[in-house]
Amino acid sequence: MTTFAEAVRQGIPQSIPDMPPEAPGISHAPARPGVLDRRGRELALSNALRYFLAEWHARLAPEFARELATDGRIYMRRFRPSYEMKARPIGEYPARCRQAAAIMLMIQNNLDPAVAQHPYELVTYGGNGTVFQNWAQYLLTMKYLSEMTDSQTLALYSGHPMGLFPSHPDAPRVVVTNGMVIPNYSSKADYDRMSALGVTSYGQMTAGSFMYIGPQGIVHGTTITLLNAGRLYLGLEPGRNLSGKVFVTSGLGGMSGAQAKAAVIAGAVCVVAEVNPAALRKRQEQGWLMESDDDLDRILSRMEKARASGEALSLGYLGNVVDLWERLAAEGTPVDLGSDQTSLHAPYTGGYYPAGLSLDESNRMMTADPDGFREAVGESLRRQVAAINAIAGRGMSFWDYGNAFLLEASRAGAEGILREDGSFAYPSYVEDIMGPVCFDYGFGPFRWVCCSGSDSDLDATDRIAGEVLESTAKESPQETRQQLLDNLLWIRQARENRLVVGSKARILYADHPGRIRIALAFNDAVARGAISGPVVLGRDHHDVSGTDSPYRETANIRDGSSFTADMAVQNVIGDSFRGATWVSLHNGGGVGWGEVVNGGFGLLLDGSPEASRRASSMLSWDVANGLARRAWARNPGAVFAVSRAMESDQAMRVTLPSTADPGVVSAALDGV
Repeated sequence: MTTFAEAVRQGIPQSIPDMPPEAPGISHAPARPGVLDRRGRELALSNALRYFLAEWHARLAPEFARELATDGRIYMRRFRPSYEMKARPIGEYPARCRQAAAIMLMIQNNLDPAVAQHPYELVTYGGNGTVFQNWAQYLLTMKYLSEMTDSQTLALYSGHPMGLFPSHPDAPRVVVTNGMVIPNYSSKADYDRMSALGVTSYGQMTAGSFMYIGPQGIVHGTTITLLNAGRLYLGLEPGRNLSGKVFVTSGLGGMSGAQAKAAVIAGAVCVVAEVNPAALRKRQEQGWLMESDDDLDRILSRMEKARASGEALSLGYLGNVVDLWERLAAEGTPVDLGSDQTSLHAPYTGGYYPAGLSLDESNRMMTADPDGFREAVGESLRRQVAAINAIAGRGMSFWDYGNAFLLEASRAGAEGILREDGSFAYPSYVEDIMGPVCFDYGFGPFRWVCCSGSDSDLDATDRIAGEVLESTAKESPQETRQQLLDNLLWIRQARENRLVVGSKARILYADHPGRIRIALAFNDAVARGAISGPVVLGRDHHDVSGTDSPYRETANIRDGSSFTADMAVQNVIGDSFRGATWVSLHNGGGVGWGEVVNGGFGLLLDGSPEASRRASSMLSWDVANGLARRAWARNPGAVFAVSRAMESDQAMRVTLPSTADPGVVSAALDGV
């Protein structure tokens, strides 16, 4: 019997393995459209076979051809490893350096069936956010990591391990790129073709960067969004929650499964629609969704009962969200807050299921009649927007969750989605909430993983982070105190809210000084033995600095630069030479292929002085880069935050803007 360590070191097996058994209840990705002609299919097969010995090709080629015909992709299912896919304690990984072992842990966590959306197709979240394109890439990558020294770097090209190359201890151990294609060839059709050929992938960001920590990450982001939406739109005073308020949304698969949990933490009544019974059941079994029903009469009755009593409730509707919205609109049912968190960055490949079609009918139609399916999606979006408009007209505050809902609804010709000037009728949650309240002040999704796998280590990090936040809040200016207090409450309640899925991970929003202080405190605790094993630091793409995304992360950048991507690229380059353990750069993430550029990192804290040095330098840049760009866009919060950063670090000198008087500008143009 081959041990786990032996299997990892082996990489691709020495003989063709048997087809691995399938665990019950696994969610599979829908078939992708067959976009390749005969020549393209020949090339895709040739590309796949190059991972294997020539004497295997005659046996593998027909099998891979069938996968391409049925799935639209070659996943190499036969080579999925038979061992359990989960984040193990770091000491169980066969590795020559601790950094490589930590990366193996993170990769496995992203493919854990409890974490991943479609684990057998290597999809972590978002319908098409892949860790690798196929199982050969996974096997080779794990083998390379088991052999890696601290003077080598692994290059990953859209999941393909190009190889180990000489470097040095301060260089990243892994450099990841996903989907980095020539701009003129960055359409969705281009992606479909190149993905089918096996030469590019959509890593989302945290999937392809191995930094997804399960839905906990988006639970926190959604909680913070809901609380701030209540303050902005509903006039809630600081310290008040959303008791008695109704939040309507959709999506329980992938990252959107967090909405139900977040709404309850915020005190709201949440009604969330989901068409996939497996996704709904998974969230209910995890305890993230409290109740569910497929009858709208019972759903609305239960919703009203909870609203009247001020009960915090997550209520799943097994059905299409369009039917839910239309029923609410027809009956005049009051709704306070509304959004949509389906994966509309991939509207025609399983990210959105149109009204009038069942789940199975939709999955068949995607490939059998893609043009008809596209029309069905458009009609459904038009109906959904019409119902939302009616309810918003009665007082509901609706926002786009950065999932391309507004963008795709506008492309579908939905009435009332665009203003006369071409802007969207509803704000992005970043444009109104997260950008000016959080990102401009340096707050973003700081996250960590306890590599020991120990609950006591996670408890220790919660305690340490809480102590840092508490002391920081005492000395913080008024502009940032509420965010610190929100996150202090979050971290103190984190254990009782049972947020962990997969690795022993945690997330909170921390600002520029807070991230550095927490990291140094963690590293010191590892050095003292107060934390028994190393800690991996990272973040989401949903942050201050690493993402250029005009419809989400940089939606409140209004100097004309929102469609440029210098910030994300600079972020990755800067993190690389300041000590990151691994870095990543992606075309795509959240709002779709070609719509965004994302940069990410991972950093191992092993208790060494070198780890403290790297954390101080790298984390400072990782936040300050975004603060500087946001300040240059004349965002007042960012000017405030980066000015404070310069006061605390005399080596930092940021170019600050001079704000022009609109009257002077207008008069000058009138006089020409």
